[in-house]
Amino acid sequence: MIALMVISVFLSSCRKEIFTKDPADKLLFSTDTVQFDTIFTGIGSTTKYLIVKNSNKNKSINIDRMYLGRGSSSKYRLNIDGNSVGKNYRLENYTLAPGDSIFIFVEVTINPTTDDMVEQDSIIFESNGNTQDVDLVAFGQNVTLLSGRMITQDTTWTADKPVLIYNSAMVDTMTTLTVMPGAKVYFHNKSSLFVKGTLKSLGEVDNRITFTGDRLEEYYRYTPGQWGAYLQDEVGNTRGVYGGIHFLAGSRYNVLNNTDITNALIGVQVDSVVTADAPTLKMKNTNIENSKIAGLYALGAHVEAENCVFANSSQYTVACWIGGKYSFVHCTMANYSVGVRQTPQLSLNNYYTYRDANGNIQTSYRDLEGAYFANCIIYGYNKNEVGFDFVSGASANILFDNCLIKYENSSELVQMAPNSFIDNIFNEDPQFESTTKPYLYNILEVSAAKDRAKIAISETIPLDHEGTNRITFDGKPDIGAYEYIPEEETKLFSIFKRK
Repeated sequence: MIALMVISVFLSSCRKEIFTKDPADKLLFSTDTVQFDTIFTGIGSTTKYLIVKNSNKNKSINIDRMYLGRGSSSKYRLNIDGNSVGKNYRLENYTLAPGDSIFIFVEVTINPTTDDMVEQDSIIFESNGNTQDVDLVAFGQNVTLLSGRMITQDTTWTADKPVLIYNSAMVDTMTTLTVMPGAKVYFHNKSSLFVKGTLKSLGEVDNRITFTGDRLEEYYRYTPGQWGAYLQDEVGNTRGVYGGIHFLAGSRYNVLNNTDITNALIGVQVDSVVTADAPTLKMKNTNIENSKIAGLYALGAHVEAENCVFANSSQYTVACWIGGKYSFVHCTMANYSVGVRQTPQLSLNNYYTYRDANGNIQTSYRDLEGAYFANCIIYGYNKNEVGFDFVSGASANILFDNCLIKYENSSELVQMAPNSFIDNIFNEDPQFESTTKPYLYNILEVSAAKDRAKIAISETIPLDHEGTNRITFDGKPDIGAYEYIPEEETKLFSIFKRK
């Protein structure tokens, strides 16, 4: 019996591969076009793949040749079944077993001297007398590239050409970086913009500024943590992260107007205040969304925000720690990001701990001079969306005035500090337009926030996030960053803007 088995195996190993020569037996492809969304010139793309299948279930196909149509002039690179295919290299005489498939992985790099171009090529397959091809298409965009750059003189970035930051960049002390309406600033993985001097991001309602990651494929549209630098020890272990836009201690007079900051590890980090006469950072009509750790992370800072949206973070949308001074008026804080979140989205504290030279844990107390929230929405899927961690060694002055708040045991919260909670609405759904992709945080007509803002507060900020006059629109301003506009009145929207 054993002898028969050995003979059987030997005979099968000697059996010749049976190939089809019929031109009707063609290769099948998972797609007829491999398309890359906009990528940056001079920077390699993400990897796409193509599946090639033998349509004959009984016979093998011999693929005579597989190669890039443009040969040495191609911007594409292929990896076919583990074989790297260079510009001048053809993979020849490849056997594809009956009904079997192979994966072809594709990357592309666009010519940095070419602006706003479409780069096309094809993968050509020759078998059984047939010539088949799959198109390759990539859309490129030219950028101003900064790699590990120190900005040492006053600089302006405009909408003429996007800026791409590699290996981070820093605005030096006594230097101002001004970003003009419509500008786009992209960050490669593990990159941040550090600000020791001043950043003025001066977007307009109808011409916003964007700070985001450099992967523009649809897959990455809502992916957090794409940019922001890591803090590493001497052997390369990660010990922490920096803000995507990180205002260092000493930075002053910073402005973020009509600016979108998305998909960072930490959207904006603000270190200790140094200017008694003005906030470290003033924010207006600015959105910080899809952060991996925190949207706004302020440490003993002075921050003022109006009509801002802080949304979708794996931990905090807003964390104001180690004391400081803060004001949030007509802001929307909404956290419906996918995954289990153990933290409230808004967190306040007035101290920090550290180990001294002897290894003992010490506490440093910092006064929370004021944390003012007025006509704000603070809502999400957690039971409690505000959290406090205060110690008696420092002051903790907080005031929530006419806010819509998610907190399960609201009476307990108010009893804890009755003078800190005035005329608030608890646990009533703000009814955002969409709490799933594409995440739209304007409110619907049935929202608990509609017509319930305090007019006296609204009068200090009459224009909402979109430029609608919340006072004159219907005489009943809404809580949060957005004024509700009935669908039938959207055509009249411009009448009420900026009046």
